[in-house]
Amino acid sequence: MAQVSAPPRERRRPPGRLKVYLGAAPGVGKTYRMLDEGRRRAERGTDVVVGFAECHRRPHTEKMLEGLEVVPRQRRSYRGMEVTELDLDAVLARRPDVVLIDELPHTNAPGVRNTKRWQDVEELLAAGIDVVTTVNIQHLESLNDVVEKITDVPQRETVPDEVVRRAHQIELVDMPPEALRRRMAHGNIYAPEKIDAALSHYFRVGNLTALRELALLWLAERVDETLQRYRADHGIGGVWETRERVVVALTGGPEGETLIRRAARIAARSAGGDLLAVHVARSDGLVGASPAALARQRQLVETLGGSYHTVVGDHVPAALLAFARAENATQLVVGVSRRGRLLRWLTSQGVGDSVVEGSGDIDVHMVTHERAGRGRALPVPGSGLSRTRRIAGPVAGFVLPVLLTLLLRAVAGPLDLNLTSETLLFLLAVVGVACIGGVISALLASLTASLLLNYTFIPPIGRFTVYEANNILALVVFALVAVTVATVVDGSQRLSRRAASATAEAETLSSLAGGILRGELDVPVLLERTRETFGMASVELRPRHRESEAVRPAASRGNGDGIAVPIGADSELVLRGRPLPATEHRVLTAFAAHLTAAVERARLAEAAAEIEPVKAADRMRTALLAAVSHDLRTPLAGGWAAVSSLRSRDVSFSEEDREELLATAEESLAKLNRLVDNLLDMSRIQAGALTLHLQPTALAEILPLALDSLPEAPADPVAVQDVADAPAVLADPPLLERVIANLVANAARHSPAGRPVTVAASVLASRVELRVIDRGPGIRQQDRERAFAPFQRLGDTDNTTGLGLGLALSRGLTEAMGGTLSPEDTPGGGLTMVVSLPAAPVPNSPGARSGRGSA
Repeated sequence: MAQVSAPPRERRRPPGRLKVYLGAAPGVGKTYRMLDEGRRRAERGTDVVVGFAECHRRPHTEKMLEGLEVVPRQRRSYRGMEVTELDLDAVLARRPDVVLIDELPHTNAPGVRNTKRWQDVEELLAAGIDVVTTVNIQHLESLNDVVEKITDVPQRETVPDEVVRRAHQIELVDMPPEALRRRMAHGNIYAPEKIDAALSHYFRVGNLTALRELALLWLAERVDETLQRYRADHGIGGVWETRERVVVALTGGPEGETLIRRAARIAARSAGGDLLAVHVARSDGLVGASPAALARQRQLVETLGGSYHTVVGDHVPAALLAFARAENATQLVVGVSRRGRLLRWLTSQGVGDSVVEGSGDIDVHMVTHERAGRGRALPVPGSGLSRTRRIAGPVAGFVLPVLLTLLLRAVAGPLDLNLTSETLLFLLAVVGVACIGGVISALLASLTASLLLNYTFIPPIGRFTVYEANNILALVVFALVAVTVATVVDGSQRLSRRAASATAEAETLSSLAGGILRGELDVPVLLERTRETFGMASVELRPRHRESEAVRPAASRGNGDGIAVPIGADSELVLRGRPLPATEHRVLTAFAAHLTAAVERARLAEAAAEIEPVKAADRMRTALLAAVSHDLRTPLAGGWAAVSSLRSRDVSFSEEDREELLATAEESLAKLNRLVDNLLDMSRIQAGALTLHLQPTALAEILPLALDSLPEAPADPVAVQDVADAPAVLADPPLLERVIANLVANAARHSPAGRPVTVAASVLASRVELRVIDRGPGIRQQDRERAFAPFQRLGDTDNTTGLGLGLALSRGLTEAMGGTLSPEDTPGGGLTMVVSLPAAPVPNSPGARSGRGSA
């Protein structure tokens, strides 16, 4: 009997790997490099397909497609045009090993499953397909506003930084600005008619240099993150001098500013050097730490371009070195001790000396200052007992009384001391031992001193017996006084240590509260502050499983799982690194409370963001109802009165009067029609339901129609410049006509007599800019955005002139057509409204699309 075997189950693929070609500007060769890698992988036998490649009619790039399998694109109707998009389902059905997808930040046309192309890429990666893609630095979300300030060109298509950071490999496609401009001049990037405008605007040497620096710095930070993760995974504690990182230790003393400036000069000597200031809040206290001084020093550090950090540590030198190694610091700047020579001789080794001994491969700079060696001359009581003192105390408790006995016997003849003096000297020795080793050492010293005093100085000498009752009393009183004094000294030390620990906790919490007041409310910022403060290798916020809800705060999980603290109802804070002493648990609990509040704020902010569109629509309806109550009634009443008069049989009108009444009715109804059209279009824009029919449109054909549709002819004829030579734009002709008419009417209303409105056109890269220029009073900088809000009439005293929808409607219609409307100052006074629209694609060009992708 034949056996029928079940078909083998398809093994689930591991997640795919993402490779990103990162460029500083269009035209550096990202798409070419992506296709070149695809060809090389295909030659090695890898199954490679091209999911989407935008060649922009560049012959060398188009030639790289030869020999590669191209997955057909899906076609969509968008704004009256047919556009092509990545066919995600077709690629998933094809299941290649590698897919090449250009323009990661691209926004898909309506109707496509995902809004953004990077979301398509994430689906492919989840299906186990490797992806090679491209992105320009200006499209990264975190740098979007910075690039706009540099280039004055807004970038509306962005990709979250985290998507690119998660890439398995990021390769920079770099080109010097001069070489890129030569490529542009040779026609290898843009069409010939766009070259001059691009070279004089976006592709200026300064712009390209700044974008190149942004790309290099962003990639350097990403490489640094990878390096730190590698060092942590492999337990590498040594310093790798990949770039200079200078750490300066601050105590809150007056020498802090000197140290900061010295460290800043050291960091500035190397390109890309980092300055980090650190203050250690230790459990045994820090004498002279002034919160006000630390606040001033923090401000100075941030002014010099550095960062300020606070860490908790029982031992200051160890905490400093641990922080420096965790940050891969190459140099450490510490100040020369403020203690005098006597104090340094009587007490333990100073912070600077300890740091030098344990620094290893970190360079330590001991910086002198005006306060060096001018501190207090006596030890400060209350410092904690180090391991050395815990060992030295009992030894001193035995050795010091013996040495004192030998000394007193040697000088007994010349000095002729009595029993009282000898007892006081032994008492002084016991107090000294208490200061060194605490009460246990003092008890040992008291016992040793009592026996030696009895045996050596109380008759009968040489025996542990006493003949006189007074001597017995003196010996008992000595022992009691010695023990009492030692207990008081040790208690004072304990209280001092507790107070110092509380001070350190308060200082750390004050620093945390100060960061929150400065706006450091984000959960990632608080997590990083927690990691730095407690000197941990890593800190993460993760969902808490049901079975772990009973875990106590700050309870160790064991097995290297770290320390877990509950955050809210369903999350926990996990710290990995060193064991956490019990004295630091309260501070950790405070950090956890702040994180809980931050997580809750983030959730509330997300909920508020979802409600905001509803509130905006409600405000729009309220404003609309308030406006139409007057502005629609006026033309309606005028037209009603004119028609009623004409229909009246009681009055006989002359032909001239009838014509005037008909004109009034026509004018009122025309005004009413315009108001209703504006209101309907504004409501469609707000609802996202405006229907567009985009097509190549010549400005020279639209401008006369717009001027003819003005409700009132301008007092001075409108001047026209370079409109006839401007290329066609991609727009909806009736809507563009209304935009131009609204802007010209608004400019004419504010222009003085004899200063006509000017309409000019120019080309910038792949866009056409239409400028409506007036010589009126202009709009203040702080009022410009408010002028585009519906129902605003800035500067108007007559509220019967309209609903105030002109600028709001013009901007809404312009943005719906894929353009922008922004105000500028007119040189010499006045306001210029700039309408920027995408240039229409050249007919029958390969790959002609809506022009929304980046080069």
